[in-house]
Amino acid sequence: MNDLTVFKSFAKGVSKQAQRTSNCVIYTRVSTKEQADNNMSLETQRKLCEQFAKKHNYIILGDFGGTYESAQTDERKEFNSMLSFVRKCREKISFIIVYSVDRFSRSGANAIYLKETLRTQGVSIVSVTQQTDTTTSSGNLQQNIQFIFSEYDNQLRREKCMTGVKESLLRGEWCHRVPMGYDSIRLNGKRKIVVNETGKLIRKAFIWKSEEQMSNLEIRKRLSERGMTLSKQQITKIFNNPFYCGIITQNSLEGQIIEGSHEKLISKEMFMTANNVYNGHSRGYKISHECEHIPLKRFIKCDECGAFMRGYLVRKKNIYYYKCNNGCSNNKNADSLHRTFAQILQPFTLTINAEMTELFKKQMTTVYKQLTTDKQDDKQILNNQLSEVNKKLNRIEERFIEEDINRELYIKYIEKYRTERNEIETKIADSSKQVSNLEECIEKAITISSNLAPQWASASYSVKQRIQFLLFPEGIRYNKKNDRCRTERINSVFAYIACLAQDAAKQQNGIQALNLDYNILVEMKGFEPTTPTLPAWCSSQLSYIPNL
Repeated sequence: MNDLTVFKSFAKGVSKQAQRTSNCVIYTRVSTKEQADNNMSLETQRKLCEQFAKKHNYIILGDFGGTYESAQTDERKEFNSMLSFVRKCREKISFIIVYSVDRFSRSGANAIYLKETLRTQGVSIVSVTQQTDTTTSSGNLQQNIQFIFSEYDNQLRREKCMTGVKESLLRGEWCHRVPMGYDSIRLNGKRKIVVNETGKLIRKAFIWKSEEQMSNLEIRKRLSERGMTLSKQQITKIFNNPFYCGIITQNSLEGQIIEGSHEKLISKEMFMTANNVYNGHSRGYKISHECEHIPLKRFIKCDECGAFMRGYLVRKKNIYYYKCNNGCSNNKNADSLHRTFAQILQPFTLTINAEMTELFKKQMTTVYKQLTTDKQDDKQILNNQLSEVNKKLNRIEERFIEEDINRELYIKYIEKYRTERNEIETKIADSSKQVSNLEECIEKAITISSNLAPQWASASYSVKQRIQFLLFPEGIRYNKKNDRCRTERINSVFAYIACLAQDAAKQQNGIQALNLDYNILVEMKGFEPTTPTLPAWCSSQLSYIPNL
């Protein structure tokens, strides 16, 4: 057997060349939106790439890019879509046509690795303005050098840019994207950073955090009720950002703190207090955070401005006072205000026999069940609304994928519908809250009411605070001009107990200390477990009664 050709199938070292076709895709890119809008470079790139493909008889199967994406990394949406299309296309693609090598990538070594990976799959990167024969060693080296120089040029530009950025920051001029709550406007040809409507809500959040010691969860809930939805991470980021008090910090400043020229949202003192750093200035009186002598602190509010009144000790007189710090001239001797609050608690204190207690329990159980039934009906309505919003979300996504609407409209309406969905889901969660043990809850409420005023008077600071907010979740307002207290909300359970106690005692005076008349607030007679009518201020379901 002298014919060796029969052994051809056993030969080694034969290079397997990937099958070449005339199919190609075009990829165009600019780095910034300004380039895309003003320089028209995208259209120029596409036109020259199409001319190149026509000249070499290439068949264009796809056109990708056409937008602004940074080439510093290869984590780009359009770029990755193009690579996925090249790898998965049924018709073999052999060429990726770009205007220049730096339009493909500026990531240097990573770009070379990506190019080599594509080359093993039979795909070549072809530059219209930097044509090289990548099938040869010298041509392949030349293209690699072009990738490396693109990365080097990118680094030089970044260094120059960061030098200018740092100089601006040192002058107190913020040159990056403004944080939430601010708008960047042009005034007399100069950039000016001003507080917008969202910023006003953020200012309230700082006030709640610093003055009322409110938790982030409660602050997020209040902001949501006002149309501003924030995640846990967002609210934490806001409270930790000194930009809101006029301070600039940035990585390029290398640890320096700069006074900014932008509009301040809050004072530096409020920012530090919100972050548990600032302890207040000495003004001749002592501020106590946990003081048995001033239990109404963080509970009693100024009726003029709505801010919480602070408790303090006048050292010369050794007398405690409550005072509004917003210049409302609203202050009150602490002992006198405590006596007033004790009077407020009297109508909520039960003095009834065991037989009457059982009637109270039956009546409260009936009311709770009625309110729960109403909430279930509301929950069904909310579920229907949620279903409609989800349909809108699915539809807007389909229209965007099918290119019936542009990206701007998609973002506008997707955010709108998502906000609506979050609001509805929050309401559904609230309507789903149930008392795990109704009898135990009612028993606890009656037990507390049976000894309410004496229990508050003898309790510790923390227990007094819990009793206060248990009865009056929104606190109590004090007005020095008429020496009156008032409240915006009474816990529905205790308000109901007070109403029943009034009927049992045949009283008509209501709560004198709060200037409240039961005959105005509630229309209900008798104790039969029928269907009583409750006022708006006590129409919520029974609140959970914590252990005191």
